[in-house]
Amino acid sequence: MHVDIFLLDDEHKMIRDTARDFARKEIAPKAKELDETGRFPAELVSQLATMGFLGMMVPEQYGGAGFDTLSYVIAMEEISAGCASTGVIMSVNNSLVCSPLLTYGTEEQKQKYLAPLAKGEKLGCFGLSEPASGSDAAAMKTTARREGEHYVLNGTKNFITNGREA
Repeated sequence: MHVDIFLLDDEHKMIRDTARDFARKEIAPKAKELDETGRFPAELVSQLATMGFLGMMVPEQYGGAGFDTLSYVIAMEEISAGCASTGVIMSVNNSLVCSPLLTYGTEEQKQKYLAPLAKGEKLGCFGLSEPASGSDAAAMKTTARREGEHYVLNGTKNFITNGREA
């Protein structure tokens, strides 16, 4: 029997139950096939977007669901229980793309990118691992050099999470 570590309020219970039901009925039955084939679950990602799970902590003013961090963690746990890879897709979009935009982005960048990311019209990606340094961010060799109003990136990455679809 699953026991919550602490008591959840009604909104958090609703999020947990919604994510759990979706993970059990829609995600888990496809997890083995997704793992074996490496297929990107576009249909599941579309449903996650419809449910507000791709922009959980993005404020409503930017097209997101406006949930708190606990709501996001609860949903991530349930979605990842259905399929870890699907959870990673959701996590990258929320934690590694939307969150830095919210924290460091200009108002113009927030207006331009957050709503499409939260609604699943666009998907964020993340590149860290390099041939010589693995996932050691301090040892990365890739550089960014500003040229006028743009940046020129030079380097090689091994893996770009969500890269083909972004």
